[in-house]
Parts: sequence; C-alpha cells; structure tokens
Amino acid sequence: MSPSPLPPFPPPSQKQSVRKLGHLESFMQRSTSDWGYVEDLVEDDDKIGLYSYKVQSTITSRLANTMIQAKMVNNAKRSQHIVFDVQVPKGAFIDNFTMDVNGITFTSSIREKSEARRMYSQAKAKGKAAGIVRSNALDMENFKTEVNVPPGTRIQFELHYQEMIRRKLSSYEHVISMRPGRLAKHMEVDVRIIEPQGLRYVHVPNSLGDHFDGITTISKGEKKAHVSFKPTMAQQRKCPTCSSTAVDGNFVVQYDVNREKTGGELEIFNGYFIHFFAPENLDPLPKNILFVIDVSGSMWGLKMKQTIEAMKAILSELRAADQFSLIDFNHNVRCWRDNLVSATPAQVEDAKKYIQTIHPNGGTNINEALLRATFILNEAQNLGMLDPNSVSMIVLVSDGDPTVGELKLTTIQKNVKQSIKDEFSLFCLGIGFDVDYDFLQRIATDNRGMAQRIFGNQETSAQMKKFYNQVSTPLLKKIQFNYPQESVSDVTQSSFHNYFGGSEIVVAGKVDTENLQHLESIVTATAANAELVMETLRDVEELDGFMKKDKYADPEFTKKLWAYLTVNQMLAERNTAPTAALKRNITKSILQMSLDHHIVTPFTAMLIENSEKDEIMLADQPKDPRRGCCSGTLGLTPNAPNNNKGIPAWANVTAVPVSFMPEQRSPPVSAVSINRVDNDPHFIIYLPKSQRNICFNINSEPGDILNLVSDPGTGVVVNGQLIGAKKAENKKLNTYFGKIGFYFKTKGLKVEINTETITLKDGSYSIALTWSDTGHIIRKQLLISVKKESNVTITVGEEMSFMVLLHRVWKNHPVNVDFLGIYIPPENQLSPEAHGLIGQFASEPEVYIHHQRPGQIPEKPQATMEVKGNKLTVTRGLQKDYRTDRVFGTNVQCWFVHNSGKGFIDGHYKDYLVPHLYSFLKKP
Repeated sequence: MSPSPLPPFPPPSQKQSVRKLGHLESFMQRSTSDWGYVEDLVEDDDKIGLYSYKVQSTITSRLANTMIQAKMVNNAKRSQHIVFDVQVPKGAFIDNFTMDVNGITFTSSIREKSEARRMYSQAKAKGKAAGIVRSNALDMENFKTEVNVPPGTRIQFELHYQEMIRRKLSSYEHVISMRPGRLAKHMEVDVRIIEPQGLRYVHVPNSLGDHFDGITTISKGEKKAHVSFKPTMAQQRKCPTCSSTAVDGNFVVQYDVNREKTGGELEIFNGYFIHFFAPENLDPLPKNILFVIDVSGSMWGLKMKQTIEAMKAILSELRAADQFSLIDFNHNVRCWRDNLVSATPAQVEDAKKYIQTIHPNGGTNINEALLRATFILNEAQNLGMLDPNSVSMIVLVSDGDPTVGELKLTTIQKNVKQSIKDEFSLFCLGIGFDVDYDFLQRIATDNRGMAQRIFGNQETSAQMKKFYNQVSTPLLKKIQFNYPQESVSDVTQSSFHNYFGGSEIVVAGKVDTENLQHLESIVTATAANAELVMETLRDVEELDGFMKKDKYADPEFTKKLWAYLTVNQMLAERNTAPTAALKRNITKSILQMSLDHHIVTPFTAMLIENSEKDEIMLADQPKDPRRGCCSGTLGLTPNAPNNNKGIPAWANVTAVPVSFMPEQRSPPVSAVSINRVDNDPHFIIYLPKSQRNICFNINSEPGDILNLVSDPGTGVVVNGQLIGAKKAENKKLNTYFGKIGFYFKTKGLKVEINTETITLKDGSYSIALTWSDTGHIIRKQLLISVKKESNVTITVGEEMSFMVLLHRVWKNHPVNVDFLGIYIPPENQLSPEAHGLIGQFASEPEVYIHHQRPGQIPEKPQATMEVKGNKLTVTRGLQKDYRTDRVFGTNVQCWFVHNSGKGFIDGHYKDYLVPHLYSFLKKP
C-alpha cells in the first residue's frame, strides 16, 4: 500500500505574488548555500538525486535518540513523487518528523488519535492531505511518505525516534536501518555512546557486508565512544561502474558496560532514578523445559529442516540438572515422553532421534498442544518432581494460526492463562509472516515470557538457537526491588519472575532529590543455593557533574527512560486487564503519557502541518496484515461464562488463584468524588448532586464492628472492626480500623484485610497475600490487586470497586498502631436497598446549608444544615485524603457534623454495630 501523496507543490513562478516569489528566491539562494553544489548528483532514470543521507544517534545510559535525515532533489523536467521510506526498530517511539519543501516547512504535533484523524479527514476532503504509511516488518517498522513535487524542487525529510536498548546475550545492540535506495553524494552515520558505568567494549560487526570493510572508525574512552561511518559515493557503488548502491542492510553497534558485583547500578538525575540490574558470576538454576513444536503441513521443507537442526543443537546444550520433554503437534498432539525426564546423555540422544523422524503434515492445534504442555508441568509439580529452586518454561515454535480444535485466539489465551502455573513461563517463536505474531506476544507476555518472530529461511536455525540462548541460563527467580517509599514514587515494575544470564532488568521511578542525599535500594532474589539480599546506595547528585560537562549527553535521559518503561508496562497491563473499566482507565493513562512526552503510541497519531495549516499529513499506527482478530481488546473477558471452552477433559484445568505480577494499576478515582473512612475513623461522604463533602467521626470501642455497606440487593457487605491505640492521650483512647471484611454473597466470596495479610475465602478454600507482596488474586470475576505496603483494590466486574489503604507507623511508637482506611467511589452500582454508614448515601439525601457565620475558631466557620428533617449546626474544616500522600495526606474541605454524625446518618451510630465481620445490617 502506498501513501496518498500531497497535491503538487507550486514551483516559483511569475504568477505568484511578488512577496511569495521573493520568499522562494531567498530560500533558493539560502538553500544552495546550505546544501552545497547539487549538479553532480548520481540519478536513476527518474532523475531524482539524493544529496545527503545522514543518521545521528546518541545513546545516553541505554537511551538512544536517533535522527534520520534525507535531502533530495527532483532534477526531472516534470512533477513527480519523491519518496522517504525508512525503517524504525519495533518498540521505538517516534517523537518528531519534519519536512521542508522549497522553503515550505512542515512540523509535527502529537494528538489523540481520533482528533488527529478528524483533522486529517477534513483536510483530505479538500484535497489537502497525504498519508504516511507505517507497516510492520520482522523486527522493524516501515515509515513511508511520498510528496508530489515540481521540477527543481529540493526537499528535506527528518525523522526522530527514541528507544531503550535492551541487553541480550551479554551485549547491547543498537540497530540502524540503512536502505537509502540510491547513491548519496554525502552519507554519514554518527553514533555517540555515553555510559556513566564505563564502557567494557564497543564493536561494529560487518553487517553491511565486506564491501565496507575498514570504513567504520571507532574511538573509545572510559565512559564515552564515537562511531563514524562515512562511505564516499565511490565506496557506496555496488561496482566501480554501477549506479546502484551497496548500502542495503542494518548498521549495528554492539557494546557492554562495566558492572559492580552488587545489586546493580543506580543512576539518579533530574528527579528520576534508573536502576540497571545485571548480576554475573552466579550458578544457573536448574530448568524444567517443554519444547512444543509445530509439525503441521505448512512447516514442510526448509522450515522443518532448519527447526530439526536447531533443536538438535539446543538439546545438546541442556545441563545435567535440567529436566525436559518434547511435544510435536499438527491436528493431533504427540509427546515424546508423557512426563519430564532428566537431561542425561542417553535421553538427549533419544530425543534427537525422535526429532529426526518428524514428517510435517495436517492442521494446527495450538490450544491442545499448549494445554498438554502445561498439564505435564502441573503434574510434575503436584507429584513433587520439580526442584523448588528450579525454573519451569514452555517454548512454543509455530509458523501459523490454529486450524484445528479451538480456533478463537482469545479463548486459547484464556485457557493457557487458566492452566499455566504461577511459576511457569511461556516463550513463543513465530516463524515467518503466516503466524499472528501479536497473538504470540500477548500470550507470552500474559504468562511471564516473551515472543520473537524469525525468518523462515536459511537463517532459521541460527535465529532459533540465538533465541533459546537468551532464556537457557536462568540465574535468579522471584526478584524484588525495594526503595524507600517516602522518597520515591511512580516506580515501574519492581518484581520479576526470572532473571536470565546475559540480560538486564531495568527499574525506574521518580525521586525526591530536593530532600534526599542518598538513595538506597534493596534487591531480594532466590539464587541456585541461597536467598540473596543486595543493597545499593547512591548519592543523588553523583551524576550531575558528569552529565553537565558532556555536550552530547541527553539531559532528559532518566525522564525518557522512565516514560518508555511506564508506557510499555501500561500497554502490557492493558492487554491483560480483567475488566473493561480497568482497560479504559489504563488507556486514558497511556494517552496522557503519550501527549505529555510527545511520543506516538497506539492511542496517538502524529499530525504534520505546514505553517498555514492548510496542508496536512498523518502518521498513524502501523498496518499489519497479520494483526489478528481484535488487537487491544483481549483479556480475561470478565462477563463470559467460565465454561472452559476448548479445554480437553484430560487437562483438568482449574483457574490459577494467585498471580504475582507487576504492580496493577487500579482505576483512578477523583480526589474529591469519593466516600472514605480513614484515621480515627473519620468519615467523608461526597454528595454528587450538591457537590459537597460532609464529614463526621465515630467514637466507638475497640473490638466493635461497624457496618459500612449492607446491600441485600447486590449481596454486598463491607464491615470494619476497630482497634485501639496503645494508650490513651488526653483521657481519650483513639480507635482505628484494624480489620475490614468484604462479603460478596452472590459469589460466595469473603475477603478479610488486616494490617498483616489479605485473605480471600471461598467456602473451605482460602488464599492469602501479605502486605509485602505485590500481586493479585482473581476468582469468580473478582479481582484483588495488592500494591506492596500501600493499598489493596477490590474490583467486581465493572459494577464496583473498593480501595483499602495501609498506614504503617514506627513499630516502637509509644501510642500509635498500624491501621487501615477505606475509600469507596459513589459511582459503585449499589441497589436502592443499600444501607450502612456509607451505603445509605447511595441514595443521596437533600441537603440545604445556609446561615454561614463565624465559628469559635476564625478559620472554621459554622452553618446550619437541613437534612432528613433535621436542623444541624455544622463546622467548616479540613479532613485528610491519604491515597496520594500516605504520610501527610491531602487536605479536603468538608462540613463537619458533630456527635458521631447524629442527624445526618439514619438513627444512632450504635445501630450500625454488627456481630460478625461478614454480617448484614439488620434494619429496624
């Protein structure tokens, strides 16, 4: 598909106004000076000359900012299209594109996608718009536009993008696509590397071919390096007399950094921290691995031959402590062994012989093959066959979509998610373009793995082995990063399932450098023979001097890396969000981040306009013919019946109750529109119609259980049990919520939250998390999300949600104790029968506040409030919302009702005492 070109740009002519003509003449004189002499360009038959092709890339602590610039001229005697077609690494964020056509400058802005499309459509209707096609290749994304220009036109394209370079196989690899399509008078690739950790080595493999051997120059210092590639026009030619270019491939820069043998490297700058973690010199953990190989008819020929070759090499690399088995599948599923076996030389040889006998034919039953693999791992675990310190994984190799058995990709994803254990990971290799790679990515990410697409050609075997090598050496499991909560915020994923040798874990966050001298991190993990606790301490100003002295270093590298990690994490969370409401809220967060950081993501588009804004181009999301059924709408399908569709009877799959995952983002709730109980218990009731906050306190006794919500209509109960302070102050013993119970009668589920644990009960079944965990529990479409030492969010479909906040105090404090606060959105869909101290306000009473007058304290005026037939004296004051600041809280203005809410609540507060944590309120 080609982009629709812009209408022809008018050449300078006498028909134009004198002012316009003067502008263009001035531009032509100026551009001649800028461009240099352009008459000796080598042109193809189309008479289009490439004056220069320049790539500049600066890497600052793994963040690469790259600019691709092309200057072209139409030397034909007719108008024609000039095309700018480049490749950008998948996962990179495009952040700017400009174009200059004979002095007419087009600049870009990032807009919300629907807004950008609307503006583009309006321009297109007037014939004043052109598209930029973005499409997916194997590991790159094409960015292509074309412009219809008159004779003599000079045009400059410039594209900017940013990416975080990931470490694989003990090396960082920066890949720059170099496919100019024609000879360039001036060609240059300029890469600068700035790594405060220090550079271990810098290497440029001869990836463009022997033709360019010896042209690249590398200058390396202790912490900086400069790579330059400047082939002359003669060196670019395929042969001395050729007019075609030999520059057609990827320019690759590889490097690694120095590492301390500690808990990683903390880099702090401009209010953000980046934690790079890549420990070495550790013994590998034993692994339990299931290879699941597609042997359907489409694998016939070279793909199967290359797969067999790769598998024989991979099997030879298994360690003595490993366990393995093989599954091959077409329309049927076959197992080499029905259980895991030790990787002894005899077993490995036997497996190789089995692989050699495979003959591809038939259809593709991915669903049953994956479920058979998870069944074997589950069975081994249930029988105690797995080393507690081992790592279990499934490696799927396939070249196509399912054609037999369960065909719906969302159902396959759900089935695998339900049957795979917490400890297992799924890695997917997609061969060629007939496989839905987006689906493989989703199902792998959903199960703590990763996916990769590889070519179905002579290189298939080497690519398979390279992929396997990335996951063949697990060194750590259950890795948890910890930082002082009072000093950091907005931390990206901080708990990880595994760490593989040669890779790197990166965590980022915001840090209060104004009030902090040092930042400390503690990383805990399980190694082959020990539990590890690794500490790192860094001065928050340690990098300032180095960064300010280097003119090439990106001063915003920490901010950009944090944004890059955060957006990608939210995109992954969105794909696995269990409710549509949570998915929508994550989408809003991604959109806001995209606009704030000026990057193109799946929910934004780049609008390119001239200064008069009457010519528009649109860079939209990539078009992928193999995107799959419903990109971005996958998840657990909360309202779907749990009928285990597509799951064979032999699998006996049950839902996994607990999943320790990266921090789950809960739906954001307005700081005002919330009903809450916090501190000594202070109630704040938000009345949406009158847009007022009404507050009251309850003074009850330790051990009392107060009903907060009792709704027979929906079957929901929320109760809180009070605890007392360690001793009285000023003859008063303060009380707090020490335990909160939730009962969802229609689901038969009970949730108890205290200051130590979070427990879900379903009849005799129970499962618990502690406040030191970050994770979630999903059962019967109820989601419990735990944010470590911070809060718990309970989400019930799209109908309602609750947040419980943990308040920790110094354990040796003479008076105070740990306690809980609860926050309930008024949007919760409670029935008209709802009651309780908070539930009764689901049906908002009429409230009239008047006769405001000075109070005993000048800053706390009084007023008269009429409600429920009562006239009450109320006081204007402040209460605290601790959701965003758990130490000091955020002030919320409200009208305070005295005497434990008497007159505002129905009856007396003692009417809301219940006998048990899950009791419904008995209304009089």
